[in-house]
Amino acid sequence: MTSAEAAGPARTKHHVLALVVERNLIVQRLERFFLEKAGYEVEFASDGVSALARAKELRPAILVTEILVPRMDGLTLCRLLKSLPETREIVVLVFSHLEAEGRAMEAGADAFLRKPLSEEPLVEILGRLVARHQQILREKK
Repeated sequence: MTSAEAAGPARTKHHVLALVVERNLIVQRLERFFLEKAGYEVEFASDGVSALARAKELRPAILVTEILVPRMDGLTLCRLLKSLPETREIVVLVFSHLEAEGRAMEAGADAFLRKPLSEEPLVEILGRLVARHQQILREKK
């Protein structure tokens, strides 16, 4: 087994920008650690309004949002992102303590992950979402 194989998928470099909308600084630190370890570039927004502006500016491949964020909740943010031509291709993962998978999917989320934060499920679902998103983009070309 090579060292790359031993490192597993968590060490794969994605060269993908993830914008994370999270108000809790401790959770932000953990998300940054897990995602950077997995090879993602990570930017943060602490509320829905600034997340929308950052998404338009940065055009991340993926946006991870909690539902209960200030100034604009994560579900409204998701609906707006999916309705705007310049942001509709952004993959959205809703990540919450709430039992709201159905509401998240109705808002246009690509996936839902229930808290508490755990490295393996977060990295795994992002990897699947990014791979699917990149395949769709390739097919459009």
